[in-house]
Amino acid sequence: MKIKEVIVVEGKDDTAKIIEAVDADTIETRGSAINKSIMERIRHAKEKRGVIIFTDPDYPGERIRRLIDEAVPGCKHAYLTQDAARAKFPEGKSLGIEHASIEAIREALSGVYEVKEMVQSEIEQGDLIAYGLLGGKHASKRRERIGELLKLGHTNGKQLLKRLQMFQITKQEFESACEQVLKEEEDDR
Repeated sequence: MKIKEVIVVEGKDDTAKIIEAVDADTIETRGSAINKSIMERIRHAKEKRGVIIFTDPDYPGERIRRLIDEAVPGCKHAYLTQDAARAKFPEGKSLGIEHASIEAIREALSGVYEVKEMVQSEIEQGDLIAYGLLGGKHASKRRERIGELLKLGHTNGKQLLKRLQMFQITKQEFESACEQVLKEEEDDR
């Protein structure tokens, strides 16, 4: 099951479980402390690919869902029942997507996703190296600026290529942003 939309989850364990169940990209809110940068990334993902909000069936999960829905209207929603999201051990007290079965996750997503068209990104690691975005003296600063220009958020070298692909940034958009960053650096000298 390849999913076009980006799935918004609460944390890394949720992402791991989603990836086990389906072929999808995720954005993690890092719990209920959702910040402006993450909200902007969600907004950008909705514009580019669509978003499915898939949070835990508890009070904090519903709060996160409501905050995102108010800030980024028009997102799709996937839900798990508390029983489906309950940990089996110890004593079934923990609740969360990470505790759900693969079948329960697929069932929750089945009515809301679109099939993902496999678009191979033209941007490769060599392009990142050519523009000085990996290694080197100015790489971190350049990545930060590229993240701002392309609405990717702050990334390390490994995350940059994944986010460029996740947000379906074209090679032309990428090169244009890189040229702008290099021009800004030149102007600052």
